Amino acid sequence: MNTDLPFFEDVHRQLASDLQAWCAANLPEGEPDDVDEACRDLVAVLGKSGWLRYAVPSEGGGTLDKLDSRALCLIRETLAYHAGLADFAFAMQGLGSGAITLYGTDELKQRYLPKVAAGEWIAAFALSEPEAGSDVAAMTTSATLDGDEYVLNGTKTWISNGGIADFYTVFARSEPTSGAKGISAFIVPANTAGLTIAERIEVIAPHPLATLQFDNCRVPVSNRLGAAGEGFKVAMQTLDIFRASVAAAALGFARRALAEALNRAKQRQLFGQSLADFQMTQAKLADMATAIEGAALLTYQAAWLRDVKGVITTREAAMAKMSATESAQQVIDAAVQIFGGLGVKRGEIVERLYREIRSLRIYEGATEVQKLIIARSLLKESNR
Repeated sequence: MNTDLPFFEDVHRQLASDLQAWCAANLPEGEPDDVDEACRDLVAVLGKSGWLRYAVPSEGGGTLDKLDSRALCLIRETLAYHAGLADFAFAMQGLGSGAITLYGTDELKQRYLPKVAAGEWIAAFALSEPEAGSDVAAMTTSATLDGDEYVLNGTKTWISNGGIADFYTVFARSEPTSGAKGISAFIVPANTAGLTIAERIEVIAPHPLATLQFDNCRVPVSNRLGAAGEGFKVAMQTLDIFRASVAAAALGFARRALAEALNRAKQRQLFGQSLADFQMTQAKLADMATAIEGAALLTYQAAWLRDVKGVITTREAAMAKMSATESAQQVIDAAVQIFGGLGVKRGEIVERLYREIRSLRIYEGATEVQKLIIARSLLKESNR
């Protein structure tokens, strides 16, 4: 990454340099045998080493006064370059606690955020349902007010950190209205009666993932985040903060793929010359590098606009996520092609990257959803 760009300040340049050195010395290559244990260990070491302090603001034990999108992006890009599971562990601490940062009471912030920053509690974000993924308004999990408690019933699925989290930020329909209105957000500790892990889900790039079941699960009103019926706004504002960082993670994967492809192209001998000597290989490498740098500019522009200009960056973050994840898929596919048969061998870095990148084009809003967000923003702007 080029931190000399005007998007960054000295604090970001130092952060990127320090984290790069730490990753090289502390993050192992390859995939672990026990993903749950590895993820717990990564959260703990990221907390102990101080990196999770960037996932919460200073009032919750964080390094910076407020969540800084450029810092989040730099951290995710660097972690993803070295180890996808480390990026996942960091990202979920931020996403799982982001709604507390934005809408939690002082008491909730003081109870949860320092534990997140220290890596002592694992956070999770429970929004998706079997029939409500991209269409959040189709949510059916209910939260019925009963005295000073809400009673939750329903199912959440595709929940990252499901099964190992200490608490979940859960979204449920609390008001008798349809659509996006009537949804509220709650903190639900993992040991709450009525909350069970219905299924552990295995995916192509292993990480903790589960379906949650809520059966008369009682949560105190004091655990609600924001006002009743504000849950959709809570969810969207949380996702807006972290969406650009998904693009940054894709950049990290893509940059690693390019680095591996360059090394392979220079080393592989074919017909009396290196693979890098062929113009076809050179053209592919040029396309890969250009795609990465274009996506990087969109990503850090979105982060800079949010941090410095203080503007809503829903459209810019959508552009960044769409461009970076789609470009990274192409870059990594090209790297696999340069590796040839070795590129699909289990245990090779580019093979791992090929599996890791695929989910980024889906979660936190699939590419098709990002296109809708961008187009609707353009159309709305053109009608002013």
